Amino acid sequence: MDNLNIGTIARAGLAAAALATLVSAALAAGDTAQKKQGKVQSGVLNCEIDGGVGLIIGSSKKMSCTFKRGTGDEAVKEFYLGSISKFGLDVGITGKQFMKWAVFAPEDADSTEGFAGKFIGVSADGSLGVGFGANALVGGSEKSFVLQPVSVQGQTGLNLAIGVSSMKIEKVAEKPKS
Repeated sequence: MDNLNIGTIARAGLAAAALATLVSAALAAGDTAQKKQGKVQSGVLNCEIDGGVGLIIGSSKKMSCTFKRGTGDEAVKEFYLGSISKFGLDVGITGKQFMKWAVFAPEDADSTEGFAGKFIGVSADGSLGVGFGANALVGGSEKSFVLQPVSVQGQTGLNLAIGVSSMKIEKVAEKPKS
């Protein structure tokens, strides 16, 4: 790759990281909006996403997640497997990625019954060596769950991705092996 291409990719990656940071900050402010919609934070979803190659107009990667409801000794953990797909500009190669979402559920829900399912939303990420990204998603049973980034996604590689994300997860009995 010549310097022009690396420079262009670097600028695009920095622009995507800046966009992801802005998206994440805007979504963090959305906590008040969730409360107005009768949703409360029910826990945190931590996911490990496989690395892969962006195919210009999209990608699909497998993932394993742990949902933690509550804190300390009383915390309940649930485990999920699934995939996340992106449609839009997605060019490059990434290593393993880590994403953390705050999970908002209907105020009257006393469990995560119906949490598994399909989620859809927006995403932006970029990397040049080390990179960042954010994904805001809505879904689950009757689209009643909202996933807001707690922190930007951490990843390594050389890529730029901006578009629509779709995630599908299903509950499993025990923690998936990494």
